[in-house]
Amino acid sequence: MADAPRFALYYAHDPMCSWCWGFAPNWRRVQAMLPDAVEVVPLLGGLAPDTEAPMPAAMQHHLQTTWRRIQDRIPGTEFNFDFWRTCKPRRSTWRACRAVIAARIQDPAMASPMVSAIQRAYYLEALNPSDAEVLIHLADRLGLDGQEFGTHLDAPACQAALDREMALCRRFGLTNFPSLALVTGDSGWPVEIDYTNPLMMVERIEALLEVVAG
Repeated sequence: MADAPRFALYYAHDPMCSWCWGFAPNWRRVQAMLPDAVEVVPLLGGLAPDTEAPMPAAMQHHLQTTWRRIQDRIPGTEFNFDFWRTCKPRRSTWRACRAVIAARIQDPAMASPMVSAIQRAYYLEALNPSDAEVLIHLADRLGLDGQEFGTHLDAPACQAALDREMALCRRFGLTNFPSLALVTGDSGWPVEIDYTNPLMMVERIEALLEVVAG
């Protein structure tokens, strides 16, 4: 049996974080280039707790402006602005985070596909991942057992798992999303996000590995 990697690269994110959506293509490229000594550990950061309250108009305007800023900052990033016309937005992302955990409970390999499914539904299909029925639909579409998925989605055990991941984010100072930290043992070092240059990020990680390994 191979030895476990000495280093973990913690990736703090939220499926409904628009900057995480913009970063997603280059994040995939970063992961493909990482040294074998580094294991990627995704952590769900939980941007906004559960609520049924409508999103205030000022926040809706702020987020639409953010989408446009991301398109300017990260060329090629797509957003479907119909979301703001056809959906009833809520500032609520914990359920989408729990959806990733619920998918992982059925099959650990389905966590990443669920993140991608939520992002595409939200940003390209103008669906609202704050709604349980949307998330159950995505689970069905991924081939998961939708009924089982639905029982986990808002269960206390699923929220407790999210709480643990959010606490780990806070422990290593990963309070913005996306964020990265290289971790070994109880020590962690932040890795600056570069939204357009994956090779530069990998070089930063490799340089940090050399320093930390001594």
